[in-house]
Amino acid sequence: MRRHARGATKLRVMFGTEIAIGPGKAELLRHIARTGSISASARRMGMSYRRAWLLVDTMNRCFREPVVASAAGGSGGGGARVTAFGRKVLERFDAMRRRVDRALDPELERFAGLLR
Repeated sequence: MRRHARGATKLRVMFGTEIAIGPGKAELLRHIARTGSISASARRMGMSYRRAWLLVDTMNRCFREPVVASAAGGSGGGGARVTAFGRKVLERFDAMRRRVDRALDPELERFAGLLR
């Protein structure tokens, strides 16, 4: 039986030494878009709020416009939303990832034959 190496690649876009966006940050953006909350998104992903906030902060620093806008908590509660620019970043990242996957599928199939 032959094992497939499919899914073995992960696209990451670097900005200097930082990962501007990769699979985990893209997933976090999708959760924030659905929940309107960094903390709820962090819980869904099994990470701490601090970790999620740091990932959002990194993305916001790497891109020319914020990808997430947030409001501080308090009596009315806080919240977060993926900006229009953030949605564009996510769409372009997903399009690049699909193109990379399509381009590498034949090579990964051949490479899988080398794996145990």
